[in-house]
Amino acid sequence: MVFLFRLLSLLPLSVLHALGALLGRLTYGLSATYRRHLCENLAQAGFGPELRSAVAAETGKQMLELSRIWMRSLEEANAQVLDVRGWEYVEQARQAGKGIVFMTPHLGCFEITAQYISAFWDITVLYREPKSAVARELILMGRKREHLHLAPADLSGVRSLIKALKRGEAVGMLPDQAPKEGEGVWLKFFGRYAYTMTLAARLTETGATTLMAWGERLPGGAGYRLHFRPPVQALVGDTVQRAQQINAEIEGLIRECPTQYLWGYNRYKRPGGAEPPPAE
Repeated sequence: MVFLFRLLSLLPLSVLHALGALLGRLTYGLSATYRRHLCENLAQAGFGPELRSAVAAETGKQMLELSRIWMRSLEEANAQVLDVRGWEYVEQARQAGKGIVFMTPHLGCFEITAQYISAFWDITVLYREPKSAVARELILMGRKREHLHLAPADLSGVRSLIKALKRGEAVGMLPDQAPKEGEGVWLKFFGRYAYTMTLAARLTETGATTLMAWGERLPGGAGYRLHFRPPVQALVGDTVQRAQQINAEIEGLIRECPTQYLWGYNRYKRPGGAEPPPAE
């Protein structure tokens, strides 16, 4: 798998995205489980079936583009970023001496944002170790950079995130990732209860600056446009209230570019051992 990724990384991004689009549509056609999740989640969010093909294509692009991000140097990976919007919010937080909590949902190329940030600043990213040894090797090879640090999704990792914020550094996470039992609460996401992590909300209570961040794929495999912005509504209240507000912020980002969200992800699954969701 590592050898295959190295070979794929030699291809232009435009070719990878074209091949990925084909792979995504093929997966949609062959995998009944993936197709069901994608269709149900799109419908739950209020989007019509006309988006299904484009969503499947974008998911395929996400799979293959990883090779050019993980298997290339940081300079080569970041050279694919053609436009950055909202970087002034990052600079303002740095000048204030505050740490930053970057919330990057499964939207667009969510791997490129931390890579780009690490070229300017230390960032610690929450990392859930996959079961596959090959996948673990790929992730460690691709994500670890001089100023990009990985924190395991356990108590030691949480401590690493808090320490980084206290040093005035950045941390990053996928706030729409389904947590394990005991690490989340049932909250509404596009009108349906989804088991939602509380860690992201807890980190916003540290006094650090919170910024939403995502990498938009540009047409034709031209590259990426990065978006950074504060939440539309300031996060307030207790941890659970903040977690619900974060879900709402994620919904807003997704509505801006619905075809690039990872709709096939089983966001509404019930973790083993977790209590069932409240009645709708």
